[in-house]
Formats: sequence, structure tokens, C-alpha cells
Amino acid sequence: MSLADGEIPGEPGEPGGPAPGGRPDACPADEGAAGCPGAGGGPRRGRPRSEAAEQAIFDAVIGLLEGGVPLGDISIERIARTAGVGKATIYRRWSGKEDLLVELIRSVEPPDPELPGTSVRDDLVMLLEFMRRRGLAKRTSALLRNMFAQMQTHPRLWDQYHRTAIEPRRRRGIEVLERGVATGEVRADLDLELVNDLFVGPLLLRTVLQPDADLSPDFPARVADTILDGVRPRD
Repeated sequence: MSLADGEIPGEPGEPGGPAPGGRPDACPADEGAAGCPGAGGGPRRGRPRSEAAEQAIFDAVIGLLEGGVPLGDISIERIARTAGVGKATIYRRWSGKEDLLVELIRSVEPPDPELPGTSVRDDLVMLLEFMRRRGLAKRTSALLRNMFAQMQTHPRLWDQYHRTAIEPRRRRGIEVLERGVATGEVRADLDLELVNDLFVGPLLLRTVLQPDADLSPDFPARVADTILDGVRPRD
């Protein structure tokens, strides 16, 4: 697949975007001089992110998407203009469009769960319950459906989401299984990456390929119990 975004105005090295090192080249009036990086080149520290500015930026992206603007036509410059902020305001928070969009997606998705740690089963059920709630959110959120549908044709955005959201979640599941091997709850002779795929597969099937399939509250526990029955140590 090829990237359909096209050139993004205001990206690093362009007027109004951050300098090649990723820092903005100007301080916009909407945040005040006190929030600019120090003239002496020292690190910027201690300045709280403006929730109002962030919400305005998120609302601008949502408004553009709901207005039918394709992801490839949404640039930092356009987001800043719609939100009524300077481009440097955006670059202080995100390195580019992909970072911004991924954070927007994750703000709409259910938060990653805290695992109880009481048993491998309990942790797996919790992880699968997160996937169930995420699937339900995609069913009810036009924004998530729109963004996930378009992300497939924007490799940089998909790679960023995969690296910062999907891979950490996958690694978390494998770590739970590794702990199960250590505690004797999971056989030691198994390919844990394959076992992890067996756990998440039914949830992915019902949230991606069969979006109208049953996602009842007891589904995560039924999946976990069925697969654990086959991967426990044999007598």
C-alpha cells in the first residue's frame, strides 16, 4: 500500500512547523511567551498542557472527519486553523499528525485495564473483556469506525497505532501467559505467541469480521475457560 496523505503543510522543516529537531520555530500568541522553549536552549519543563487547547484540537479533527474530510486531506495546518490555535501549539504536544490522531483514537477507546494479578485466568478474562468493550465501542462510535476504516490506507498512521497500542497489548497478553508457565497454570511446551492468538482470535473475529456477532458479557470468560482447558499441564 502507498501513503495517500500527501504532503503535510507545517511539518518539520517547513515555515510554521517545528525545527528539524522537532521543536516549534515560533511561539503562538494563544499560549504566551512564557510557554515557549527557553531562548538559552535549556530543556522545557514544568509547563502544564492546556486541556482547553487539546480539546479544541481534538474537536477540530472530529469536526473535519464528521464533515467528510478524508484523513489524507487533514493536515496540521488545517487542524490548527479549524481549532483556532497556532501550529506550534500542536507541535508542543505531538510530533506530527500521526501522533495526534493515535492519541485521539485512544482517548475514545476504553482505557487499558488494570490486571487483578490473582490468577492467569482472571488476567486473561480482563484482557479479553477490554477487547469486548473496545469492539462494542467501535460498533457505537461513528468516529472510530471512520478512522479505522481509513487507517488501512494510511501506512504511517496504522504503523504508529500498531506500535503504540496494539503491540503493547499483545506483549501484555504474552507476559500473562509466561507468568502462567512459571506458576504451572500453562504448559511449558507451548508456543505462547500462538496461544495468545488463540485467546484473542475469537474477539477479533466478532469485532472485525462479524461485527453483528454476539459480544455478551460472559463471552470473555467462556473463551478463556475453553482455551485454558486445553493449555493447562496434563496430569
